[in-house]
Amino acid sequence: MIEVRNLTKQFRNTVAVSDISFTIDAGEVFGFIGPNGAGKTTTIRMITTLLEPTSGTITVDGHSVTDYPEDVRTVLGYMADDSAVYEGMEVWEYLEFFASAYRIPPQKRKVVCEDVMELTDLGGLRKKIVSELSKGMKQRLSLARALVHDPKVLVLDEPASGLDPRARIEFRELVKELHAMGKTIFISSHILSELSDMCTTVGIIESGRLLVSGRIDDILKRMRQGTELVICVEGPPDKAMMLLQQQPQVQGVALEKGAIRVVFDGDSAQASALIKVLVANDVPLLSFQEEKRDLESLFMQITRGTVA
Repeated sequence: MIEVRNLTKQFRNTVAVSDISFTIDAGEVFGFIGPNGAGKTTTIRMITTLLEPTSGTITVDGHSVTDYPEDVRTVLGYMADDSAVYEGMEVWEYLEFFASAYRIPPQKRKVVCEDVMELTDLGGLRKKIVSELSKGMKQRLSLARALVHDPKVLVLDEPASGLDPRARIEFRELVKELHAMGKTIFISSHILSELSDMCTTVGIIESGRLLVSGRIDDILKRMRQGTELVICVEGPPDKAMMLLQQQPQVQGVALEKGAIRVVFDGDSAQASALIKVLVANDVPLLSFQEEKRDLESLFMQITRGTVA
C-alpha cells in the first residue's frame, strides 16, 4: 500500500532523511517511531505530497507521490501533528467545507458528514463552534476531516500529542476501530506506550536513518538468540550463576541490579528443568520469569546500536 525506496531529503547542508526504505502492506497499522528531530515529520510530508524528495521514490496504492500527487491525495487522509481548525465554524460546517474540497457531490455531503461525525463521536457536537471544543474533540474533528473522502490510507502524525490520559485512550480505541474497518494506518509518535498495543509493524528512525522495520515479533527474533530469563535468589548469586552456566540451553549469564539474567534457547519444559536444578542444589529461589519484551525495550535496544 505504501512503498518507500531509497528516500532522501536534504535541506541545504542538512540531511533530514537519509536513504530509507520500507513497505507497508494493505491493512497494516505501521508505527513510525523515533525521538523528536529524527526525521519522522519530514518523511510524512513527503509521503503526503507536501514535500518533494531530494531523491528516492514513494508510491501510495500504486501512485507515485511525485508524478501523480492528485491520485495519491484521493486515497490518503492526513492528520498533521499541529492540525489547525477553523475556529469560527460549527463542526458540521467545517466537515462540509472539506467534503466540498474533496469534490463530494452536494447531495451526498450531508450523509458523508453525518457518518464521519458518528464514527468519531462528534454527532452530539454538530452545532458546536469549533473554538469551544476541547483539545481531544479538536483532534477527533481533525481525524473526521481526514476521513470525509473515505481514504484507503490514513497518515497520523503525533495524533495524541497534548491529550489528557482519557482522551489518549479514547483516541487509541478509535484508531483500532478504523483498523478493523480495513484502513491502512501510518501513525507517527515518540510515545511508545501509545503504539505498543495497536501496531502490527513498526519502523524505527533516528537521525534521519531507518534502523529497522518490520513486524515486531520478527524484529525481536532477529535481535536475540534466545529467551531472556530473569532469576532472583536469596543471598549471594554465585552458586546459582555457576549452576546455570553449566546447563546446555544457557547461552549467557549476567548479574544486573541484583537479578541474574539468562539468555536461554530452550523450550518451556527445559526452562522448568532449570528451576529443578536450582532447587535440587539448595539455591533459595525467590522468582523466575521470562523477560517481557515490548516496544519500549525494542526501541531502547535498537537505538543503543544492538541492531545494525
